[in-house]
Amino acid sequence: MNVTAVNLLDLFGYQFFQNALIGGCIAAAACATVGLFLILKKEAMIGDGLSHTAFGGIALGLLLGINPLFTALGISILAVFGISYMRRKGIAPSDSAIAVMLALGFSTGLIVISIAQGFNVELFSYLFGSILTIDLNDLIMVTLLGLSTLLIIGTFRREILSMVFDEDDSRVMGIPIKTLSIAFDLLVAITIVLSIKVIGTILVVALLVIPGLAALKLELSFKKTLLTAIGLSIASTVLGIMLSGVFDIATGGLIVFISIIFLILTYAYKKVG
Repeated sequence: MNVTAVNLLDLFGYQFFQNALIGGCIAAAACATVGLFLILKKEAMIGDGLSHTAFGGIALGLLLGINPLFTALGISILAVFGISYMRRKGIAPSDSAIAVMLALGFSTGLIVISIAQGFNVELFSYLFGSILTIDLNDLIMVTLLGLSTLLIIGTFRREILSMVFDEDDSRVMGIPIKTLSIAFDLLVAITIVLSIKVIGTILVVALLVIPGLAALKLELSFKKTLLTAIGLSIASTVLGIMLSGVFDIATGGLIVFISIIFLILTYAYKKVG
C-alpha cells in the first residue's frame, strides 16, 4: 500500500477529518439545492453579494468575541431584507440592490479590521475556508442550518419552482409570492453562512452555482437534475477535503477546481453524445 493511501486511511481515524467530511457534505447538498433554484431564477449573483456582505459580520464577530458565524448570519439576513426592501420600493433593481449590500457589508468589514488593527489568521480562515478546522460546535450549527434548509426546500419545492418559472401565474394560483421570495432569500443567506467554513466567503458562490450548471448541461428532468447537482457538489467537496488532507493544499481551492472539472466533463459528455 502506498504512502498516500496510508495517510488517507489514517486521516479517517481523526475526529477533525470526520467532522470536515460530515459538515462538508451537508453544506454541499444545501448549496447545490439552493443554487439550482438561484440559477433558474437568474439570480445567482445574490450568492456572491451575500457572501461578501457576510464578511462584515465575520469581522464584527471576531472583534466582539462572538462566534463569527452567528454575526455573519445576522448581517446576511439584514442584507436580504435590505435587498427585498429596495426592490419592493423601487429604490434599486435586484442587481443594483445586491451591489449596494455587497459594498456596505464589505466596507463594514474593512472598517472593523482597521479598528482591530489588521487581519489575523482566523479572519483569513473565514475568507478562504478552513473546513479541516471545524469543531463540534461548528458542525452542530452547520448540520442544523443545512438540514433545515433542505427540509424547507423539500417541503415547498413545487411552490418555489412555480414561482421561479412563472411568478404571475403563481400569484393567481394563490401562492404567497412575496412571503415565499423573502423566505427563499433567507435560505440563501443561511446556506452561504453554513458554507463559509467549508469554502470561505470569497469562493462560496462557486459551490452554489457550478454543480447546478453542470447538472443542467445533462438536460434531465428537474428531480434528476437536482439529485445530480447534489451528487456533483458532494463529490467535489469530499474529493477536495480528502486531497487537501493528504497533500496539504487549500481545501476551498481544490473543491472549486474539482467542481469546474465536473462542469467541463459534463459539457464534453453532451458534446460527444
